Amino acid sequence: MIVEDEPELRQLLASYLINDGYSVVEAEDGVAAISLFGRETVDLVILDIMIPKIDGYGVCEYVKKQSNVPVIFLSALDDEKSMVKGYDSLADDYVTKPFSMPVFLRKVKAVFRRDTSSSEDFTKVCYKDIEIIPDMATVKVNGKEIELTSKEFDILLTLIKNPGRVYSRERLLEMLWDYSAIVDERIVDSHIKNLRHKVGEGVIETVRGRGYRVAQMDN
Repeated sequence: MIVEDEPELRQLLASYLINDGYSVVEAEDGVAAISLFGRETVDLVILDIMIPKIDGYGVCEYVKKQSNVPVIFLSALDDEKSMVKGYDSLADDYVTKPFSMPVFLRKVKAVFRRDTSSSEDFTKVCYKDIEIIPDMATVKVNGKEIELTSKEFDILLTLIKNPGRVYSRERLLEMLWDYSAIVDERIVDSHIKNLRHKVGEGVIETVRGRGYRVAQMDN
């Protein structure tokens, strides 16, 4: 169930979720959300906070009193107080606007996986001091979680899953960008520069005239 009073965003979320294989019901305010929740079989609630009639906190508290259905807050309120209040309302995740749709879809999958088995061990991809959990869209360096954009995440995961393999700019664009988009190859260089700043300068190597790679680790 998507609870969002902005029609364009609500429809965009619904479109992406449907394309990803989910069934979707929608509500534009808190009263409609509570009514819909009582009528429909809902497995996950995606919930804006600043909605009319009953705010998202109130809807979340109602859902949690009635069920164990997971709730993801999706809000423009990005201050600490609002986020703490969201988790105190027993929300399972809190995503701030604007957000990356591919990362958000990964978070949806992660919530469903946690709900299926809270003790499940997520598959990890590790390289030196870097740990990636693809299903949760998280990256840690030396045990500390870092924030990456969707494209930075995809580039880093691609390189680390194939240590030693060289990827040209053209190949990365072909694999990770919308085939219909017109994208300058230099955008890859920009993402690599940002990644080096975030994960450390010694991780991603430039292979002159060929592209980028992470070095194979010694046995």
